Amino acid sequence: MSLYPSLEDMKVDHLIKAQQNLTKQTQESIPPGPIQSAYPQIQPGYPYPSNPNVVPPPNPHVHVYPALKDFMGLELSEDVITRNMPEYGQQVAIFNQGSLVPTSDRSPSNLIAPLSNQTLGLQRAQVSHGIRELILCKDKDGKVGLRVKAIDNGIFVTVVVDKSPAALVGLRFGDQILQINGTVVAGFTMEKVHNLLKKCPQNGISVVVRDRPFERTITLHKDSGGIVGFQFKNGKITSIIKDSSAARNGVLIEHQLLEIDGQNVVGLKDKELSKIISDCQNVVTITVIPSFIYEHMIKKMSGSLLKELMDHSIPNI
Repeated sequence: MSLYPSLEDMKVDHLIKAQQNLTKQTQESIPPGPIQSAYPQIQPGYPYPSNPNVVPPPNPHVHVYPALKDFMGLELSEDVITRNMPEYGQQVAIFNQGSLVPTSDRSPSNLIAPLSNQTLGLQRAQVSHGIRELILCKDKDGKVGLRVKAIDNGIFVTVVVDKSPAALVGLRFGDQILQINGTVVAGFTMEKVHNLLKKCPQNGISVVVRDRPFERTITLHKDSGGIVGFQFKNGKITSIIKDSSAARNGVLIEHQLLEIDGQNVVGLKDKELSKIISDCQNVVTITVIPSFIYEHMIKKMSGSLLKELMDHSIPNI
């Protein structure tokens, strides 16, 4: 089964595959002999040499993929794409000429992404829900830079302090801690986990985590006006714009923005979030969590703790 980061990627991939299949069928339908030898280098989309004795096969690509202007209700003509999405311009120009665009462009998680494959945000932000082991140390003050919350007998990361050991090994808001130095922490309280970390040695602290089980990532595409299609207040998504990329890709209200292109935005003001989205390229990947879970995780935590201590750096790839 194929996996796609966005509905736009799936639609484009299907169109590319349809054109490839029709190209193959057209080439196979050309009979052997003088007709085939007369055109050894025929490329889809290019005119055939004028020869009154030869009737070339019809070119199906004109009907299958004339342009992107009607794609999913968006104005995606070649001129608009070149102007607003230059990274796609060359690919679309080649595609509209009838050449084949490879469908094997995949991100590290084996996603088929003909539109999004060059986006760093997609690579930074993917939530795998897999399990990984990290090795932590303590800083000069004897701290790892981590705060947790107990939810449903699980332990979840709620604060990763900027430039701390926890930040350096890649812990993120919402990671579930399963073990610390071989001790299973299911059913522990927040205080018990913090005390366990205090008793750990200075170096070589083994922490096993599950990657952000309550979260998901959604890849969106800006339209020609730079809009992805959702509105938010205090980081919570409050409305979805009809026929936007957010609507097509299943963005939901009552969800909290945690990351934008892999950058943690917990605790930032709406004005700062808007600027980050505005500064993103034409593909924007957001990481979200249901608001009622988020509110439970940060309950009784001061806003200054989230804004001033939280690691908001851009992850390296």
